[in-house]
Amino acid sequence: MKKLFFALFTSAFIVLLSSCSDKINNNNNEPGRLVVKVTDAPFPIDFIDSAAVTIIKVEIRKAGDGIADGNPFMVIFEDTITLNLVELRNGIVDELLDIEIPQGKYDLIRLYVDKASLKIKDGDSYNVKVPSGQQTGIKVFIEPAINVEGGLTSELLIDFDLSRSFVMRGNLHKPSGINGFIFKPVIRAVNSTTAGRIAGMVTDTAKIKIKNPTVWVKQDTVVATTVGDTLGHYAIIGLPAGTYSVHATKENYDTVSFTGVKVVEGNLTVQNFILKKK
Repeated sequence: MKKLFFALFTSAFIVLLSSCSDKINNNNNEPGRLVVKVTDAPFPIDFIDSAAVTIIKVEIRKAGDGIADGNPFMVIFEDTITLNLVELRNGIVDELLDIEIPQGKYDLIRLYVDKASLKIKDGDSYNVKVPSGQQTGIKVFIEPAINVEGGLTSELLIDFDLSRSFVMRGNLHKPSGINGFIFKPVIRAVNSTTAGRIAGMVTDTAKIKIKNPTVWVKQDTVVATTVGDTLGHYAIIGLPAGTYSVHATKENYDTVSFTGVKVVEGNLTVQNFILKKK
């Protein structure tokens, strides 16, 4: 896994973070360390060569008591970094930053995206507009809030869901082809200390591994999506502990679903799929 000078938007703008230490620190004024990593859940990548996002600033907010100006944003990164989200999927993360910040509970991160683009394999490149991404930033709530303690390290995962963030205009399978993309960022930020993961294999009824299956998890609404690799393996990381329904499909195959799938903090839940051709 390549470590970036400043790591972000993988997709996650996606990120695996965990709070760890076996000591108790009694210095209430000592800063804690925050590590931010990014992962991504891209839409079918069969025809996508790259999906790039350029980040120019990241801010984080300390949870306050509701008093005016009680929740100021702190700049934790201000530079320029471009990430290829296609390289960050199925459990692969890239480090966005590693920085000391004051102790406290943080509940919101704000990402400033300068530009985004997609390149089609053996085809054109498309630049997409980022609504207010450069001016006001993209606000992402951290659920649950992450607690940074003095002398300890906490990790945060930022997951950019490309399957829903880049909306294609046109149709790849028609002569007119693709007319462009609209960028509507779907991003989640997860406190990895309370998160687990779901992973598994997707095969057909003849036990043949299905290339690049689409897998998603729901808890009332869609929580996260990924596209498996060429060997049918998939992984969705940074899932808060709880019970989910998990779904898998592929073009020309039926959709298979499982309900009551439990995710436990810090653990892997294995869920395999067998898809039947239509």
